[in-house]
Amino acid sequence: MTSATTRGAAPAAPAVSPRFDLGRLLATPGALDTLAAAGMTALDLLVRHARGDWGNLDAEDRAANELALRSGARLFSAYNVGTEPVWIITEAADDAGRRVASTLLRPDEY
Repeated sequence: MTSATTRGAAPAAPAVSPRFDLGRLLATPGALDTLAAAGMTALDLLVRHARGDWGNLDAEDRAANELALRSGARLFSAYNVGTEPVWIITEAADDAGRRVASTLLRPDEY
């Protein structure tokens, strides 16, 4: 038996740390149905969101998220999941600087 670091095995990709805490995780039934239909899980999108991959946002919205990381304001991401959009909204930080919750939802559930 050989280890993953010998005999030509590719090294593991470096882990990318989340840029912020997601808080409590919530998801609407519609978002979960959309993810399931596409063979995805909420974790697939939450990891992207927490790493600062904001999905299908324009430059202005991306810049707003970057500012929100510093100010504690609300964070928003939008992803195409199959043929449906799914959003993630992470609420603004509370008085202690903690983000309380992140919610996955479809736009029609907002």
